[in-house]
Amino acid sequence: MTPWTDRRRRPLEDLRISVIDKCNFRCRYCMPEEAFRHHQFLKRDELLSFDEIERFVRIIAPHGVKKVRLTGGEPLLRANLDELIHRLRAVTTIETIGLTTNGVYLERMAKALKQAGLDRVNVSLDALSAETFGMMNGRGTSPETVLRGIDEAKRQGLEVKVNMVVRKGWNDHEVAPMAAYFKERNITLRYIEFMDVGTANEWNVEHVVSSESILEVLRQQNGLLEPLAPEALGEVAKRYRYDDGAEVGFISSVSQPFCGTCTRGRLSSDGKWYTCLFAEEGTDIRELLRSGASDDLIAMTLKMVWEVRDDRYSEERSRNGNRTRNRIEMSYIGG
Repeated sequence: MTPWTDRRRRPLEDLRISVIDKCNFRCRYCMPEEAFRHHQFLKRDELLSFDEIERFVRIIAPHGVKKVRLTGGEPLLRANLDELIHRLRAVTTIETIGLTTNGVYLERMAKALKQAGLDRVNVSLDALSAETFGMMNGRGTSPETVLRGIDEAKRQGLEVKVNMVVRKGWNDHEVAPMAAYFKERNITLRYIEFMDVGTANEWNVEHVVSSESILEVLRQQNGLLEPLAPEALGEVAKRYRYDDGAEVGFISSVSQPFCGTCTRGRLSSDGKWYTCLFAEEGTDIRELLRSGASDDLIAMTLKMVWEVRDDRYSEERSRNGNRTRNRIEMSYIGG
């Protein structure tokens, strides 16, 4: 089948699926406690079932999708997630299946996830300092719990990357210690600029630590870092290599937007189809899945939405300071 492309000739290659909107953390840049204290999370019957998710993937995968990533909320809060991974592994056109997690349950679940067919795991860890990390995650959880999960994921043969959101005045002092720790273990660390996803995290551009300034810190610590060419269209991280072969990456949505090569579509946990992380609204696919609509009708709906896609929020924000619209929260749509 001919791959779908949007108005800017960007293909659909990456599918992000949020399997649950709940999370056991209250990270201040995503689900701050003060904003989510009385939040009403989705009821069980409002979440897409595994049958519905599998059907969705089988419908959309032949139209260019190569990679699936499971997100949340915290996806490991979804019971029997390994069963869903096993089902998606059977979709022959999917090349890789990844998972983004805070890592709290990874130590005890990594083996089952790998056996089910998971290829990659991205673990969110914003500091090595217990005090700083506890403040960032809003629950006082120790980084040791997450580090044990990372070690176990590696032992099980999963490809592991660590994501660190850097916010000025909160954890920017952890940039160098995090780099040294993961360089020594040959685990790719990716620094993520503090983004204005949703409206609850009180984002301000003055709180952003640019990737360029982080790179300068790493160069002072380690010397020259060699820039690496992208491995594929839609690769969000700019990658660099240390002289010992370890890699580090930068996701620079604020200072260096990459909208022009974005190949990602997103399915929320209640079945809305979104074409941008910073979207205001999505297309209700759950209603189609539950109303007896044919696979062809669902595919046609998805195709129509993708082909009129013109999203480029980060580029518009950079040019115009556009932060006024009512964006959905990251905890709802996934990263």
